[in-house]
Amino acid sequence: MRSMSDQPARWTRATVYPDMWTDPADDLRDSGDSPEGELATLLDFLKNYRITLRMKCEGLDAGQLARRSVPPSTMSLLGLLRHLAEVERDWRNWLTDDEPLAKLYGAKDADFHGAVAGQAVVDAAYADLEREQAETDAALAGYADLGERVGRDGVSIRELMVHRIDEYARHAGHADLLRECVDGRVGQ
Repeated sequence: MRSMSDQPARWTRATVYPDMWTDPADDLRDSGDSPEGELATLLDFLKNYRITLRMKCEGLDAGQLARRSVPPSTMSLLGLLRHLAEVERDWRNWLTDDEPLAKLYGAKDADFHGAVAGQAVVDAAYADLEREQAETDAALAGYADLGERVGRDGVSIRELMVHRIDEYARHAGHADLLRECVDGRVGQ
């Protein structure tokens, strides 16, 4: 267990606002335009939380990404990347009555347990996440009506979209704390 003196010093790269992750001019999440309509708003929030997760992982090596939080938790930034790839895949299962897609990483929590410090694991996690996000985005693009109910459970497209935002938002909060434990970097 780390003592208080072993904790990394808190820091940020922002120069304009000291509590921000990055300066507003460098923040990829703010396009300056407010989205029009419900679907555009949902997609904008999803995009921003996805970017936030990647921002929290940027600049770290494989060992830092794989660093676990506090025992007995298996949570790490790398585990979050793998977990979100897994849930993106699972959300596609919600859209259909077909047999569920196979798990990417195996049994329950394998996404976190297999998040080990190796560059090949990191590269695969990013590739898996990007692919699964794109495939889920493409599958959902076929539904113009957010109220349409789909799959075995009759979930609405709106509910699925909100659930996706919720999942990324919760894990962006985890990523804040994980990143601060790794190297002390803090911010929005």
